[in-house]
Parts: sequence; structure tokens; C-alpha cells
Amino acid sequence: MVSIRRSVSAFVAVAIGVTLVAAATLLLASGRPQAPDRLARAAVVVQSPEAGASADSFVPTRPWSATATAGLVGRLAALPGVAAAVPDRTFYAQPLIDGRPAASDTHEGHGWSSAQLGGLRLAAGEPPRRPGEVVVGRALGLHTGAPVTLLTAVGAESYTVTGLVDGPGIHVADEVAATLAPGVRAIGLVLTADADTERVATAARGIVGTDGRVLTGDARGALEPRNDARTRWIGMQVLTATAALAGFVTVFVVASTFAFTIAQRRRELGLLRAVGATGRQVRRMVYVEALVVGASGGIVGLLVGGGLAPPLGWLLVDAGFEPSTFRVTYEPWPVALSLVAGPVISLLAVWSASRRAARVRPLEALREAAVEQRPIGRLRVATGALLVAVGVALSVGTATADEARVGGQYALYAVMALVAGATVLSPAVVGPVVRLLRSPVRRRGGAIGMLVRGGALTATRRTASTAAPVLLTVAFAVLVSGMVRTTTAAYAAGRADNVNAGWIVLPDQAPGLSDQAVAATGGTALLPTTVFRTDPGTAPADRPLTALGVDPAGFAAANRALTVVAGSLDDLRGDDTVVVTASANLRPSEPYAVVFADGTLVSLRVVAVVTDASLPGDLLVPRAVVRTHDPSALTSTVYVRDRIAPPVGARIVDVTTWAAEADAAEDRLVWLFTLLLIGVSAGYGAIAVANTLLLAAAGRAADLRLIRMAGATRRQVVWLVTAESALVVLIGALLGGAVAFVGLLSIRAGLAEQVGAPVDLVVPWSVVAGVVGLCLLLAALASVLPTWRSLRHRPAWSSVGVAG
Repeated sequence: MVSIRRSVSAFVAVAIGVTLVAAATLLLASGRPQAPDRLARAAVVVQSPEAGASADSFVPTRPWSATATAGLVGRLAALPGVAAAVPDRTFYAQPLIDGRPAASDTHEGHGWSSAQLGGLRLAAGEPPRRPGEVVVGRALGLHTGAPVTLLTAVGAESYTVTGLVDGPGIHVADEVAATLAPGVRAIGLVLTADADTERVATAARGIVGTDGRVLTGDARGALEPRNDARTRWIGMQVLTATAALAGFVTVFVVASTFAFTIAQRRRELGLLRAVGATGRQVRRMVYVEALVVGASGGIVGLLVGGGLAPPLGWLLVDAGFEPSTFRVTYEPWPVALSLVAGPVISLLAVWSASRRAARVRPLEALREAAVEQRPIGRLRVATGALLVAVGVALSVGTATADEARVGGQYALYAVMALVAGATVLSPAVVGPVVRLLRSPVRRRGGAIGMLVRGGALTATRRTASTAAPVLLTVAFAVLVSGMVRTTTAAYAAGRADNVNAGWIVLPDQAPGLSDQAVAATGGTALLPTTVFRTDPGTAPADRPLTALGVDPAGFAAANRALTVVAGSLDDLRGDDTVVVTASANLRPSEPYAVVFADGTLVSLRVVAVVTDASLPGDLLVPRAVVRTHDPSALTSTVYVRDRIAPPVGARIVDVTTWAAEADAAEDRLVWLFTLLLIGVSAGYGAIAVANTLLLAAAGRAADLRLIRMAGATRRQVVWLVTAESALVVLIGALLGGAVAFVGLLSIRAGLAEQVGAPVDLVVPWSVVAGVVGLCLLLAALASVLPTWRSLRHRPAWSSVGVAG
């Protein structure tokens, strides 16, 4: 028979778990890519070929050249039902307002023809027809005929506002856009009123062939800005990890709760066996209880999670985990998954407890002693040892991982396995830990210390079940926060050590620095661009690479990590030379063909080979080559010896600050993600500790009254349960800290291998103190309050049932 009092803790855990799963999956289902507003009126869009890259690289597609674009536009415009075929050219353009770059969401400029793809119409003035004319959005506060300075990749240029539109963006004459963005990655088709979209798309595919993709409807989401795509991908990782962690922790907590409940019901189960119930019937009864708890908790969790999804979506957008276009929608599959999750989680969690319940003998009904007679079984020992072995193996994988992301994933899985293994084996560990603490407890605790120690030693299973949530909470909190802090510090230190400069000039409220700003600094600049590798005799370019336009002498002087293994960096000059890394498997004088941002295929000649760790990119080319083929490329970094007054759109920082800020935006998201994971695990752990101790206090009411009648005061009994709670939290914190420490040591070893230098282990003591303090506070409250309430009146001997 289902006991509401005993099942409430499991119900709460399941409901919270399903709430997180429901909210996370609803947000995941809502995170579909969105077509940009500037292409909303283009029912059919032809996109340039995808580059062969991983899903998390977010590189642009390989562009068409000016010649290829003209040919495609002409053939597509001639299709029946096509009113216009418009190449969408995108380049960097940012207005200067009061001498400072305008803080707007977009820094993109387009040709005026692209305005019709988004349905933009002039609200005032005329379209731009000549160089030096521009149409801007009304939000800038400018009027027609007013002068405006635009920052472009070359520098600040003067324009005249000829028109205003209601939407965002900068629009110049089409011939100007063709100069600033010769490479094209999308051609929008505006259809006539009676055109059939799918028929036009089919005809367009016949024209494009393998040299692009034809997109319609929701598939146009592939055209969303790369920054939005990256933000959406980060949000997907956050939500997936949250749902997975919620499921894991829920199974863990519910299993611990059911195990504790079964231990308290041994006499009741023994009575059932005594009156004829078989082990299978007892197991079925436990499964039915779990199914009822899981189904009811799942329904409540689904309703709460569905209600929380919209405000959580807003928070994700504000935090930077989702783009501003994100909207919550309700899909069928998250609802179905959430309804199934509750019962499945409960049945998985109760499996071990049901086996233990089925093994209760009829004679258990006659026992009143709290001493546990049976040690943990061989199967449990073998399972725990296997989980620990898996955790150790994954820790070794963490220490030898080539990438920080892979190492972090291994570390998380390793801690999951070690936490599960430590929990399974914890009854065997409780005794040695308590004996280790015997001397200090005996010296300071007196009779209360003796009772605390004796209770923990004679009820190791109960102690282990209560300590399990603390173990989980501390392990994950320490591992995740320590991993983030250690990784951030290691990469910042390695980045700073590789730079031989006094100061770094960086963009300020702009995506990059113009040539004009770079010239004003007099330093060594990095001008990055994306190129696409073409191997001789193969299909068109399909591998994106980061090429850095540099002055070879200045770059060699500023880069301490530079190691040339073949050739000479001094030969990097002219318009057909390149420096590659050793992983390219090329030698000096060999050809190296790439497609640049303007869509042109250029055969370069390798003049030097450097080690892979020498470059913050994939290859080096002369700076003039990048500017020739990518008119909108922006400088990311300038190294200078002495502090200078930064030009417009720039700021200057020391090397240490630059190293710490290099991944500041990403580090901020990672730390927010870390706090989210800690919040999930710590919240669960706190709830589980409170629920378990509430159950323990209710089950021990008779024992505590006996202690009271033996002469203890109510205050002494309260101190007893408080000390027991503190001991349980201490045991869980020690085991959890040990598990996390193993993971952090493996992470440090992996980072040291990656950066090639010793790495300091950063232990987040503030997080440790906060998590342990929260568990200790809730454990004390959950023990003291019911105990104080049950001992309000001194009981008589007759009120305590003692079996002979």
C-alpha cells in the first residue's frame, strides 16, 4: 500500500526532475534556426556550397566569385515565376555617432537591391545611386541629406544619407556593395504572386546543381547569422546537459530515497512475508508504488515545466544562451517524453530497492534492533568496483585528451561513474571514516559523541543513504567549478606567455579594427580571414581554414611560440606565398590552392612550415593578399611595444588583461553554465538531504523518546540529532571531494599536456564552502525541527512500545 508520508520525498524529487526535463526539452524543441528578417520576403534562397566543417565551427559557406554569381543570377532570373534574383552582399559597415562607433546589434552593410528581399521600403528620401550615398534605419536618429561617417574595413569614410527605412541595416549603391563584398553566399529569389514555390525551387536546383543549395520554408534557417547559430548551439548544449544531469540526479536521488524507505519498512515487509507474500509479490508492490509516484510526479513536473518554459526562454536570451529571435513553442514530443520520464525514472531508481525488499525474511517482523546484520552483497561490491574502474579509466582519458572540450566531457562522465561507484560502496566506507573520526569525537563529544559514533557504525546503510545526496552535490559542484577555473587560468597563462609585446590594441564597440586604425598604432597586426582548401585533382574547396594576414618580421618578433621547421618566414612576400603548419604535410615550394572570400581560386606556394602550436590560426599569408581578396576583413589584434593613445574604435590593454579577456565572452557563458549545473545538483542534493533526514527523524521518534526517558534532556537529544546530521554531511562531503579531486587532477594533467607547461590546480573553496554549508544547514533543520516537535512532552514508559 502506498504511504503518502514515505513517498512524498520521492514524489518531490521526481516532480522537480521532470520539471527540468520538460522545460529543457520544450526549449530545445523551440531552438530551431530562424531565417534572417532581411531575407523574409525571398520565398526561395540559393545558398553557396557548405564547407566541410564540424557542427560547432560556424564558418561561412564557400562564396561564389563575381563571375559565377553573375552567371547564376542571370539564369535564375530567367526562371518562370521569378520576379527578381538578387545577390545578397554583406560587408562590414558601422556608423560613427558623436565620434564613437554606434552601439547597434548589427554591423552589416548591404546593397540596396537586398532591401527587397526583406520587404524594406523607403520611409523617407531616395535610394542610394552613387558612391558616397547611403540609406540607414530611422533608429539612428539621422535625417535625409545629413552627413554620416561609416567605419569600413579600410577606415572612416564620409557618406550622405539619401533615405531612411524602418528596419535596421546600412544600404549602399549596388556597385559599391560589389566592391566591398565581391564574394556572394546567397541569392534571394523574389517570386511573382502566382508562382509555385516548390516548382521554382526544383527548377533552381537544376540550375545550381552541386554548386549550392536551394532553400525554402523553414530550411532557410540555415542562413541565420553565424553568431546567432553559435549562440543557439551553445544554448542547445546547455539545455541538453541540464536535461541529462536532471535525469541522472533524479534517478540517483529517488533511488537513495527508496533505499532508505525500504530500510525503514523492513518490519512491515517481514510481516507481509510472514502472512504468505512471496518475494515476487513484494517486488511488484514496490514497483507499483514507484509507478504511482513517478506518474503523478511526472504530470506535476510537466505542468510546472511547461509553465516555466517561456520565462526561462527570456532568461536564456538575456544571458546570451539564445539569440534575440528565440521564441518558445510547444511541440508534442517534449510533452510525450516528459510524461514517460516520470514513471521510467522511478522504475529505474527503485530496481535495487525492490530486490532488497524481496529478500526480507519473515523473521524480520520480530526484530526491533537497529543493528544491521548483513554486510553489502558481492554483486553490489562487484558493481561498485566496476563503476570505480570505469571512472578511473575515463579519468585517464581526461588526462590524455588532445582537446579541452573532450577532456571536460570525459571528466564529467568520470565523475558520474565515480559518484555512482562511491555511492554503491559507501556502506563499506562509512565504518572506516567514522573510526577515523573516533578520537576527536570521543575527546569533545562525550556521551553524545559516543551515541553518534555508535549509531553510524550500527546503521551504515542508513548513514550511507543519507550521505549519498551530499556526495553527489559536492562532487559535481567542486568538479564543474574547479574545471572551469583551472581551464580558464591555464589558457590565459599560456596565451600571455606566447606573446612578446608590452601592450595589445583591441577593438572597442566594433567587431574589428580598420586599416586606418592599424596604421595609427604602428604595431604588428593580425588580419584574419576564412579561406577554403582545395587539393589538386579533387572536388571544389570543402575545408575551411583561418588564414592570418601578417607582416612576417613583426609577427616573428611578437610570437614567442613560433617555431620554423622548414623554409624561411622571410620568403613570405608577394601575392602567391603561404606558410603552413606541420599538420598540412607539405614541404617548401609545394603548391597550396585555396579559395578566398571573394570566391577566387588562388594557387599559393609554400615558403615555410611551422609547428602546429606556432600559429593562432591555420596558415600565414602576406597582409596585402588578405586585403586584396577580402575587402571587409577586420584586424583582430595589434601588438605594440609601448602604450599609445588608441585610435577611434580601439582600446589598449596590457598583455595579462588581453590574455584574460581573449575568451571573456565565452568564459562568461561557461561560468553561467557552471552555476546552472551547480544549481541543479546542489538544489537536488539539498532537497534529498532534507527529505531523507525528515524520513529518518520520523522513523526514529520512538528511539529518541527512549533516550529522553533514560535521562537526556530535550536539548541534549536535539544536539544528538544535530551531530548525527553534521557527521552525515561530513562523510558525504569527504567522499564527494575525493571523487571531484580525482577528476580535477586528471583535468590538470590534460591541460598541462595541451599547453606544454605546468598548470596550477584551482580549487573553488568558496563553492565548496557554500555547497557544504547549504547541505549542513538543511540537514540540521530537517533533523532538529521534527525532533523538537516530537519531544515537546516528556513521554511515559507506557507510551513507548518495546518488543520483548
